[in-house]
Amino acid sequence: MAVTNTAAAPLGGLTALLVMADAPVIPVIVLTDIAHAVPLARALVAGGIRMLEVTLRTPVALACIERIAAEVPQAVVGAGTVRSASDAQAPASAAAWASEALQAGGAAMLKAWQGPFGDMKFCPTGGVTPANAPEFLALANVLCVGGSWLTPSDALAQGDWARIARLAREACGLRAATS
Repeated sequence: MAVTNTAAAPLGGLTALLVMADAPVIPVIVLTDIAHAVPLARALVAGGIRMLEVTLRTPVALACIERIAAEVPQAVVGAGTVRSASDAQAPASAAAWASEALQAGGAAMLKAWQGPFGDMKFCPTGGVTPANAPEFLALANVLCVGGSWLTPSDALAQGDWARIARLAREACGLRAATS
């Protein structure tokens, strides 16, 4: 994930580990309407989630990243679904890079990796739900999970920012549930 602050300047000491340790869930955000970017980011921040990943899956993704960076100073926004060199270079004017968290194929695999890769930390994405997130978060080598459930498309379409803030608050509680 490419990460930026609101000044679009390098984040100094913000590392991938600090990003992953900030909250138990990093929302995986797909935006198709620029007008949703800022209220969505504000709702997530109000719910306690400030590390945001906007995927580069839509034509408005970069504009959304720029708007969030400019208008929501409490958020740290990054680019996700970086698939090519041009994808990696595109957000550079709005982002300072942190390491990309590795994607993994399930809690059992990550548990097995704790031995040989004990010094590595993970942020699994893809297929993570509120129901199985605690299983991942209980692993010593998982600092957070990525979750698209925090920004459901119907809530975006309806501008239901209160629902998104509630989902963010619930996601913040997942870490406490695994302690």
